[in-house]
Amino acid sequence: MSAEIQTQMITVEIMGKQYQVPDGMTVISTMWYTGHQLTRGVGCLGGVCGACATVYRNKDDFALKVGLGCQMRVEDGMSFFMTPYYPAAKPNYRIEEIEHPKEELFKYFPEALNCRNCNACNKVCPQDIDIKGAVKDAVKGDFAAAADKALSCVMCGLCVSRCIAEMAPNMIALYARRTWSVFYATKHERLDMQMERIRSGYWNDEWEKIFALDEAGMKEYCKSRR
Repeated sequence: MSAEIQTQMITVEIMGKQYQVPDGMTVISTMWYTGHQLTRGVGCLGGVCGACATVYRNKDDFALKVGLGCQMRVEDGMSFFMTPYYPAAKPNYRIEEIEHPKEELFKYFPEALNCRNCNACNKVCPQDIDIKGAVKDAVKGDFAAAADKALSCVMCGLCVSRCIAEMAPNMIALYARRTWSVFYATKHERLDMQMERIRSGYWNDEWEKIFALDEAGMKEYCKSRR
């Protein structure tokens, strides 16, 4: 006789209202389980897109903490809410029109010089990025170091919500990453060859075969390519 599996239930608080949910769920799955219709704040479910920034407090703990809803497991007594999109100042620039990336950083982000070293952006980052350091590196002109520090940024915008210097640290780091890759990074010797292949239609026949596949055919194709 098989033993009956009992699911342990825990109590969580979502935006001030308590719910009983199965233990082991993520914030996103808990929201779905409790009947919340998520039209925003959910994307890849893999910790990459940064859409599901969440603020939470654990039981008997005063401190507010942050995390990504698709990656964070709920605990008994946890209280949380998912943050909406945070509007940040986002200057418009075209990479191909930039001539002096390091100097033009201050044209698009003059507030980059105003960092107060309060460390609030680092404390709130769910990816544990040294975003303050990335901004400092960008200001010093070390775009390679800035890009390396901010490589795992998912653009959730939580650092913007905490910055007392009225800047968008993630946007400054993104500018450094983009311009470094275009102007300063060493290009792989095969990159130009592959780009020319794409422009010349070298892969067109292969893509046509893929586009013609149905769901079952696509599964078999993917298995064969492993």
